[in-house]
Amino acid sequence: MTNRIVIFAAFLLFSVSKTIGSTVNQKLYIVADSITTVDRKKLPYISYNYSKVFTAQNPVITLSKGDSLRLWIINTDSITHSFAIRKLMTSGMSIPSNDSVLVTLRLNQAGVYIYHDPKDFPNFVYMGLGGMLVVRNHQHASFYWNLKEHQASFNHVISNKGTVDWSMYNPKYFTINGNSYPHILQDENARIRGKIGDTLIINISNTGRSIHPLHFHGFHATTLYSSSKGNSIGRIKDTYAIYPMETLVLQIVPDKLGEYPIHDHNLVAVTGKGIYPNGMLTSIIITP
Repeated sequence: MTNRIVIFAAFLLFSVSKTIGSTVNQKLYIVADSITTVDRKKLPYISYNYSKVFTAQNPVITLSKGDSLRLWIINTDSITHSFAIRKLMTSGMSIPSNDSVLVTLRLNQAGVYIYHDPKDFPNFVYMGLGGMLVVRNHQHASFYWNLKEHQASFNHVISNKGTVDWSMYNPKYFTINGNSYPHILQDENARIRGKIGDTLIINISNTGRSIHPLHFHGFHATTLYSSSKGNSIGRIKDTYAIYPMETLVLQIVPDKLGEYPIHDHNLVAVTGKGIYPNGMLTSIIITP
């Protein structure tokens, strides 16, 4: 295996911090395997993992503003991949099979960034290689949603090195953190829990190919960060449309008790292979 080091400076002049942060060391393994849909079908899939053991979730890498990141990416797949972080790296680095690269970053702006494989875009991101890097400037309770969707035939064609026509894309499976309802409800990152008066932060990335308008029952959320709509900061709404390869940070301060659904307002995305409610559906639970 050949190890290569690539260093990127993520200094942003308007947000330079005088505080020296910590250095966070992480490794991501590119692992190819398959996922099981809600109707028990197997789909070829590739994801980033903290070990060589496959899971579909893609790790959430969390840092505090001012921290430095040393990130090794190891490619265990049989084909070449690339690696990039949107808005933090100007180009992707090629990683041949059984090779690795080291990326070093200093993070001086809070927000959510998508790490992904830009090779043959959007094919490998669609196949699963897209996750979240979260830079925090707070200590509030935080939740993480990585949105994806799939059309089964596309997974098989791309896995076999074929060509797909994205204008014909018609996904039938919809996930948050690799899970569809009801399995989403077992994910502590996806199902929001808090108490009246708590500040709850929701970090969202869309690494799928569809627009996902997320609708909150019971509460309105405030926009803290948007990767593409800076003028939306501070807006308070109950529905947020997030486009492919975009990220959002939302804040909710609950003022009443109960459990309230949160779902994609595009109702087909709340289904799985046309069966309701096997898609993007979770909830927020508020206790005294």
